[in-house]
Amino acid sequence: MRTTLKIIAAAAAALTSTIGMAADDKQSFVHEGSTYVYTTTQDGGRQVIDGRSYPSGQKFHLIVRGDRVSGMSGGVPVAFKTAEATGAAGGIASVTR
Repeated sequence: MRTTLKIIAAAAAALTSTIGMAADDKQSFVHEGSTYVYTTTQDGGRQVIDGRSYPSGQKFHLIVRGDRVSGMSGGVPVAFKTAEATGAAGGIASVTR
C-alpha cells in the first residue's frame, strides 16, 4: 500500500505539472520500470486525470482540487497533498506528450 501511494504520488507530481495544457492529449512517463499513460481534462475547478500503468494495466483516476489529490489507483483509494507528490517527483525518469 505504501509503495502504491509513493508511485501514485510520483505520478501526480508529473500530472499536476500539466495543468493548463491541452486536454485529452495522451501523455506518459516512466517511473521505476512502469509506464504511465494518461489523459487530463478540466471539470469546473478541478483537473481529472485518467490512465493506466503498464505492464500491470491497472487503471487510475485522480482528481486534483487546489492543493489536494484524491482518487483510485488499481482499486485502492488514494489521497494526498500536491506538495507530497512534488517531493516524490525525483524518481521520474521521463515525461512525454
